[in-house]
Amino acid sequence: MMLIRYNKAINNALREEMQKDSTVFIAGEDVGNAGGSFGITRGLIAEFGSARVIDTPISESAIVGMAVGASSTGLRPVIEIMFMDFIAVCFDQIINQAAKMRYMSGGQMALPLVIRTQGGAGLNAGPQHSQSLEALLFHIPGIKVVMPSNPYDAKGLLKTAIRDNNPVVFIENKALYGMKGEVPEEDYTIPFGKAKIVKEGIDVTIVAVGQMVNKALAAVETLENNGISAEIIDPRTITPLDTDTIKQSVKKTGRLIIVHEAVKIGGVGAEIAAMIQEDIFDYLDAPIQRVGAPFTPVPYSKPLENYYLPNENDIINAVKKICVGRQFSFASH
Repeated sequence: MMLIRYNKAINNALREEMQKDSTVFIAGEDVGNAGGSFGITRGLIAEFGSARVIDTPISESAIVGMAVGASSTGLRPVIEIMFMDFIAVCFDQIINQAAKMRYMSGGQMALPLVIRTQGGAGLNAGPQHSQSLEALLFHIPGIKVVMPSNPYDAKGLLKTAIRDNNPVVFIENKALYGMKGEVPEEDYTIPFGKAKIVKEGIDVTIVAVGQMVNKALAAVETLENNGISAEIIDPRTITPLDTDTIKQSVKKTGRLIIVHEAVKIGGVGAEIAAMIQEDIFDYLDAPIQRVGAPFTPVPYSKPLENYYLPNENDIINAVKKICVGRQFSFASH
């Protein structure tokens, strides 16, 4: 096992898949000599050349359109949309082309396309460079959506994405790039649609998405000190979503909290809550709680951005609302 950062795990996955398969290539703004805006593709152009690590014009629509065409002819493009906010300018190519072509060809046309993009707040990047927009993609049939929360998952899920014959949007949280974790040196993949039970518990289920997995883990010590045993589930992929693992956990605990960095209104948590209410309502012992950001653009001001972002105190207070009859030794946030 190697102890490496999240950003290095992604770089290693790209390098290994490019070594393994000559049809894999990278394209995007500044991905060549500059190594990407966050250094993720650093060193790859020296190894694979400018024919497979391609610096593109500043046109997200053209980047995605090129990748859709290339993947439909048998190549495996891995493109970078520098900030997730910028998918807004190439939505037609993603929603009406990439997501639809395999369906419209009756399955005859594969579309092995990966769109890497960086989401999330916490770096003072302002409202146009800090959004979490996964719910927009979650709503579109034909696209797989991946949100790794740690270096191990980042590498294994990206390898799976590159080998998949369908369009995949791979969302990297910018705040996680410096996170260290153990990653195997040998080749491995992680299947889509298989959630990870990060921690087992019996009193409440916490489904945390992406970066929020780490916030949930930070809340565990306080919860345990107050006699609460929380089960934490990391979906890893929101499309496909492992509904079975979530349901089995809620059947055991009787309580559910869903946590995501995106605004709470219309987020992924709303769909998970609806699914649980429709399918296993009788197992619930308390109302489902959702923890998310307020319905406002991401502030640029550091104090305001910190207030905006969901944190472990928000998770603890959500638990406090539904674990009635317990004596708590911590104060509300």
